[in-house]
Amino acid sequence: MGETPAQGRVRLPGGTFMMGSDQPTFPQDGEGPAVQTTVQPFWIDVYAVTNDRFAAFVEATGYVTDAERIGSAFVFYAHLAGGEAGAVVPGLPWWRDVPGASWRAPEGPGSDLKDRGDHPVVQVSWNDAQAFARWVGGRLPTEAEWEYAARGGLDGARFPWGDDLTPGGEHMMNVWQGEFPARDLAEDGYSGVAPVGSFPANGFGLYEVCGNVWEWCEDRFDARLDVDLGPQERTQKGGSFLCHASYCDRYRPAARSHASAETATQHAGFRVAYNT
Repeated sequence: MGETPAQGRVRLPGGTFMMGSDQPTFPQDGEGPAVQTTVQPFWIDVYAVTNDRFAAFVEATGYVTDAERIGSAFVFYAHLAGGEAGAVVPGLPWWRDVPGASWRAPEGPGSDLKDRGDHPVVQVSWNDAQAFARWVGGRLPTEAEWEYAARGGLDGARFPWGDDLTPGGEHMMNVWQGEFPARDLAEDGYSGVAPVGSFPANGFGLYEVCGNVWEWCEDRFDARLDVDLGPQERTQKGGSFLCHASYCDRYRPAARSHASAETATQHAGFRVAYNT
């Protein structure tokens, strides 16, 4: 175990809440219907795991991430560094599969982590997140635990702070403003990943549970679907800085997405849960 618990974690009492939504934007995601769900008490990180924390893990263990092993990872086309274009992802033309992209070089060769120690680590797969969580004596949260934590005690609200996207005109999370994918106006202050703690905490004291980066959960994605996508497809929650209402209304606690267990992208990270 590489860390000791205390600062940066909160203990949640658990309880029963309505998980999912009766008004899902994407019914095929299995977001609805809302289901009464009970979770037991658990601890969870206040922030997504940062580059500094992940670097300490790698230094201590020599861990090699999936992206480093495979030799490439996915980068948003407008953020490419070093002139490395990469292959266009079929059906998702704003993504490039970039050789050399990894957690150390999130935008591909020519990028680095300078002045980004407090940013969420990205370009980490579900497998990588599991390895880090075990190192700190924790685990990935279940989807139910994650959603309970993200709601911050506001059962049934659209967002962790209520039902308005920008209450009183205030941006509460890091998502896309403008025309996707051509132009991000960055009205929330960021075009790309923001440092942890950049936006207000929810009612449980957790930061950036929606927007900024998707977060891996323990569960297989098909757990709430009538299909079997196989054991490799794992659930992601919370949305990211690339989410926009025009195509991705998934920056909500109820929403869900997925990727294979070895997939690494520029907009996905994780936070760790711990048993009481």
